[in-house]
Amino acid sequence: MPDKRAGFWQGRALGSLSPQEWESLCDGCARCCLITLEDEDTGELHRTRVACRYLSLEDCRCTVYATRAQQQPDCIPLTADKIRDMDWMPPSCTYRLLAEGKPLPAWHPLLAGNHQQVPFVCSFAVSEQMVDDTEALQTFIIDDYES
Repeated sequence: MPDKRAGFWQGRALGSLSPQEWESLCDGCARCCLITLEDEDTGELHRTRVACRYLSLEDCRCTVYATRAQQQPDCIPLTADKIRDMDWMPPSCTYRLLAEGKPLPAWHPLLAGNHQQVPFVCSFAVSEQMVDDTEALQTFIIDDYES
């Protein structure tokens, strides 16, 4: 039985969360909205600072969230069943952390009580609408994929 003082997510399988609980786990950082490139030869992942065209860089929110998978076929809505297979998700992703049995970081809004410490990507991202072609994406690679 989960500790009543613990967060609602502790001691529970991700698949047992209600839709509202599931959504509240997201810290809103938008790292999953950054385009990630994969080296075809090595499989190595390279995150760019180029954000999906539907990410509002003003408020760091998806402008088509309810229909994102239809609007952007590369956008894969996260589910408890899928998260373990999505190795391209940022290492700091709450869903990935919990799926790996790791705790939430101290800055997470569910622990901190606010979004002030969330490392939002919108402070450094550019919209994919500003990038001319796929080859230009390489000039926007972020050196530290773990961040």
